[in-house]
Amino acid sequence: MKAFYTAKDYSGNLKSGEVNVKDERELANQLKTEGFSLTSFKEVGAGKKGLSFLSKINFSTISVKEKMIFTQNLSVMISSGLPLSKAIGNLADQTRNKRLIRILRETQEDIQKGNTFADSLTKYPSVFNELFVNMIRVGETSGNLEEVLNILAEQLEKEHELISKVRGALIYPAVILVAMVGIGIIMMIYVVPQITSVFSQLNATLPATTQFIIALSNALRSKYILIIIAFAAFLIILKVFLSTNIGKQTLGFLVLKTPAIKNIVVKINCARFARIYSSLLKSGVPVVETLNILSRTLTNFYYKNAMKEAAENVQKGINLSKVLYKKTKIFPILVPQMVEVGEETGKTEAVLLKLAQFYEEEVNQITKNLSSIIEPMLMLIIGSAVGFFAVSILQPMYSVLESIK
Repeated sequence: MKAFYTAKDYSGNLKSGEVNVKDERELANQLKTEGFSLTSFKEVGAGKKGLSFLSKINFSTISVKEKMIFTQNLSVMISSGLPLSKAIGNLADQTRNKRLIRILRETQEDIQKGNTFADSLTKYPSVFNELFVNMIRVGETSGNLEEVLNILAEQLEKEHELISKVRGALIYPAVILVAMVGIGIIMMIYVVPQITSVFSQLNATLPATTQFIIALSNALRSKYILIIIAFAAFLIILKVFLSTNIGKQTLGFLVLKTPAIKNIVVKINCARFARIYSSLLKSGVPVVETLNILSRTLTNFYYKNAMKEAAENVQKGINLSKVLYKKTKIFPILVPQMVEVGEETGKTEAVLLKLAQFYEEEVNQITKNLSSIIEPMLMLIIGSAVGFFAVSILQPMYSVLESIK
């Protein structure tokens, strides 16, 4: 077989290339006689060249939970004295996510070639964000990678908990809305035509609401392809719009002005701000760099801008608490007060960790009660839809009956 390999001798000199060998063991024995040990071995695909590109395409995603488990396990392995490249290779053998396996294998090869762990991860920004990479870089530079990985694992665990709680709270209303829309479409396509055919036979004068129902039913039956295309185009346009600065600002404004959503958005962003800020400070990242990373990590437009402004002001020598006092529309007064306490006592990371725990518990309580808040709204929406449909159909029926009398 033809294979690509890398090897290292006892002095740390690297050697790589392509060879024709029977198997990995034969190559390892050959290199051993030359004073080298095999560090990586990859078979060059023969007879599968047409699939080489397709084999790299993988639509699987890497969840926060998978990254959390990877970080926790890597920390344990490094603390046990296992070399970084070997630990990453072991984790690649254990995981089942094909995309993560490929990333870990490529990262292992990069490290064996002499690249740093952080530099290797920068190739995958969609998986390992700037926060993750910068904390790894600090850990490598300070020689404290194990502790940094523990901090990262805790950060990812809390992020996973937040996402799971919010997602879990929204599943029930989402299922109800999808079911309601589905039932509505079925009724429009199959039920409404049978009822409205009676009206056409009697030549009855129909109210505007009934005419609207009939028109919608006819459109769903005869122009469903155009409706599907229009809906898909709308989603694409909406996605493109939300990727622009104006779109992000609009979305950020809407979620912060919607009464039912504002409270949870503010608390989630405050919790993330406090925990990430605390984690980065604990890892040894400078304050200004921490704020810049936060401006690229937080998702809401107004929180991102607040962090950018804070970084500029802190660089000029202004305390972070003074900047946050001016942002009480998005940061409750407790946040700048706690930051000020941290600045005065020199225990900012510890104070912000407590603040993060406080807001995470607040989010937990909100998500527990979210279904009881949303349920009356859902009942109101469903009742209004059913009432509108019933009145639109029954009203002309009563008119026809009266005319018969």
